Amino acid sequence: MQTLKKRRRIQIVVLAAAMLALATGLIGYALRDGINFFRSPAQVAERAPDPDEVFRLGGLVEAGSLVRGQGEAITFRVTDTKATVPVRYTGVLPDLFGEGQGVVATGRLVDGTFEATEILARHDESYMPKEVIEALKAQGVYVDPGKGGANAPPATN
Repeated sequence: MQTLKKRRRIQIVVLAAAMLALATGLIGYALRDGINFFRSPAQVAERAPDPDEVFRLGGLVEAGSLVRGQGEAITFRVTDTKATVPVRYTGVLPDLFGEGQGVVATGRLVDGTFEATEILARHDESYMPKEVIEALKAQGVYVDPGKGGANAPPATN
């Protein structure tokens, strides 16, 4: 027969395990909407995400694609030279946003058009987001900063 002390210890261990499982479940539930995966235009073209999935789209703003609508409505295309995704955004663009520059947008893909809720652009004339550099390297079109180029990020020591 179990002693009262041993039974109490087992109850505490079971209760602690249940609390740990509950805490893990709550953390996972809270984070499910806060995690935004990065995709390049080629990845979006290869496998389109669900319409309710929020993700980050990154690449270069295609030259000649920037169209300003009425008010703060803007449309442009993001490319990684393998594929192109049209983007629609309503809001104020960052000061350094421009054609041929690196961009990361957060939003959803709706009917083939990426509807952005946030646009992130470079910090200065030579910066490009890390994810965009990696996507361009994967496509084989990245310009090394040592060799120059309009979109080359600054060299690091």
